[in-house]
Amino acid sequence: MTTGNKLNFAVIGCGMLARSQHIPNIARSAKAALHTCCDLSDAALDECRQKWGVKHTSKDFKAVIHDPEVEAICLATTQNVRLPVISEAARAGKPVYVEKPLADNMTELLQIQKIIKESGILFCVGHNRRSSPAAIEAHRIFRAHMTHPQSCPWRWEREGSARLKLKEDGVAAMNVRINDDWYSWKKWVFNNKQSSQGPLLFEFTHFYDLCNWFMAAEPAEVVAVETGMMTSAVIIRYKTGEIATIMDSANGTFGYPKELYEVMGNGGMVVLDHMLEIRTAGIADAVPRQVFPMLGDRHPNVGTEGGLYGWLAKKNTACREAVAKGDPLLQFTAEPDKGHARAIDAFVDEIRGTGPRVCGIDDAVLATKIAFAALKSSAEKRIVEV
Repeated sequence: MTTGNKLNFAVIGCGMLARSQHIPNIARSAKAALHTCCDLSDAALDECRQKWGVKHTSKDFKAVIHDPEVEAICLATTQNVRLPVISEAARAGKPVYVEKPLADNMTELLQIQKIIKESGILFCVGHNRRSSPAAIEAHRIFRAHMTHPQSCPWRWEREGSARLKLKEDGVAAMNVRINDDWYSWKKWVFNNKQSSQGPLLFEFTHFYDLCNWFMAAEPAEVVAVETGMMTSAVIIRYKTGEIATIMDSANGTFGYPKELYEVMGNGGMVVLDHMLEIRTAGIADAVPRQVFPMLGDRHPNVGTEGGLYGWLAKKNTACREAVAKGDPLLQFTAEPDKGHARAIDAFVDEIRGTGPRVCGIDDAVLATKIAFAALKSSAEKRIVEV
């Protein structure tokens, strides 16, 4: 392969997520080409042909994987049918980008890890928020501050030289707040065969991974509390003292931003709001506020200040439009860049040896182990080691 050519991808599993993200992202990419779509549904394959112009379709994932023109796999099936596809791709020596979570039980998770390690294939898990431009910048600022603290000269040291020496001085912590609306959830979420573990696995793995990434530490133990599927809270304690808390409620609203991340340590703070705005405080060399572009903005003349308040103005306009036209989907406009398309492109760079690892097997396994510990903690009402 040369860097001037696009990499041929086959998408295996063409459900809603694949048709709304992976297929269009690959079709529009300057680095990847949509070569084949594989699914058991005729309707899904028809849509792939008609809407995205894919020339090759199939219901046989093995034949697709062994097609010599297919150079990489994007696997977007449900997690309970990923192991056989990954195994076949490993036998064929094909790189795999797979949706999260990797598996819904520890046995299959460790099997997949073993297959990847032994085969040596390049492997990327879709913890796409690591590829969001705003998340990348927030992570850069925070990790630089943790490595080389740049405290502000106005920081108040009440005791001065008499200040106590504490082992946890400067240690990082993170708070994650997720606002969701369960009315929007797909039916499979409530199907025990397809989603046997619930949101602590299929949704929270994103946030476990981000916490691990920002904390740059190894998790030690987890405690989790759930009230059914709608509201959950998880606390992760890391071996070096860091703590991350995650609270998710599905009784919220899309009229307000979904994700808020607050990271603190060494007398400084970085706040990442909905992948649209970064705010910093207590870090001498950091820009106080940065805003990031929005995707699919139908109202470019509204909320021109960008960031949180710009997004709210655009959202309110879109919600009024949705009511006026009787179409609730019109509420979605000016969405944050959560890194879906950039993750695929970054994986192409990784495959070609021109970019770093995006999110490899070990990082994904660690996030999934936290999920299993959280499920055990919630069920048994106790702290569980990772």
